[in-house]
Amino acid sequence: MRNLMNENPKEYENPQLLITPDELAMRLNASNQNNSILESTNELVVIDLRPAELYAGGHIPCAVHLDLFGLSLIDTDTAPLEAFCWMIAHLLESRGVRQDRTVVVYDDKSGIRAARAFWFLEFFGHLDSRLLDGGIASWKRKGFFTTTETSAPMKGHFHSKRRTESLATWRDVKVKLGKPDTVVLDTRSIEEHKGNVRRANRAGSIPGAIHLEWTKNLNEAGEFKEASELLALYEHLGIDRGKEVISFCQGGYRAAHSYLALRLIGYPKVRNYIGSWKEWGDREDLPIDVSTKTAATK
Repeated sequence: MRNLMNENPKEYENPQLLITPDELAMRLNASNQNNSILESTNELVVIDLRPAELYAGGHIPCAVHLDLFGLSLIDTDTAPLEAFCWMIAHLLESRGVRQDRTVVVYDDKSGIRAARAFWFLEFFGHLDSRLLDGGIASWKRKGFFTTTETSAPMKGHFHSKRRTESLATWRDVKVKLGKPDTVVLDTRSIEEHKGNVRRANRAGSIPGAIHLEWTKNLNEAGEFKEASELLALYEHLGIDRGKEVISFCQGGYRAAHSYLALRLIGYPKVRNYIGSWKEWGDREDLPIDVSTKTAATK
């Protein structure tokens, strides 16, 4: 069998951050011909981040379920941040995450649920985390089967070593405002960015933020675009590799997606503002930009 693990057709700087359905099937020794798993492995953890009802309706064999959606942090001061990180690390460990196991995360496509789980794994210093490019939709298109049988999580013992350079708090963002070497990236919808939609006490955006909605990272199949396309997107907006990029959205999900896109194409300094607009917009002591607002908030 040819070595699929070494292929990089999209020419990413960091192709190891993704895994294709063919690569995952090879790791699982899965067949798309006889609908069977030939062999499982203790070296691989597959985590389905979709809602529970979708997991129950059919998932990748051997995958365990973890729905982190709704578990958000709206206060990035030290104490609440520590408590939140402890909780997330414990949940990952409960699904079998260990440093010596490859972890593959997926949702319906290359989506925000899986991207946020991927970001957490990188933040906690996991050395071999990957997102299934195209999600379960690509898995099915390749002809690989799904199952409704559940798998018990393996025992995990996750010794995390945090990569604090990948996380931004409100203080980190505030001190970087107006700095020529830093880009604040708004990954929300254009209506949220303009302040036409209010999802916090205040509507608007972080002053000076550049807007690029996270969906622009994907092609029509729900997979990440090729490296050349992603580079063109970001460089056109003046977001080059020499700058630090701090991404934000509403709660750190869409921001994590653009974090991964930038990591794929080799940006060395990328951070996810995990508190995002919900924290920033709720704090009356932080500045906001409403100059692009075009209609009354609702």
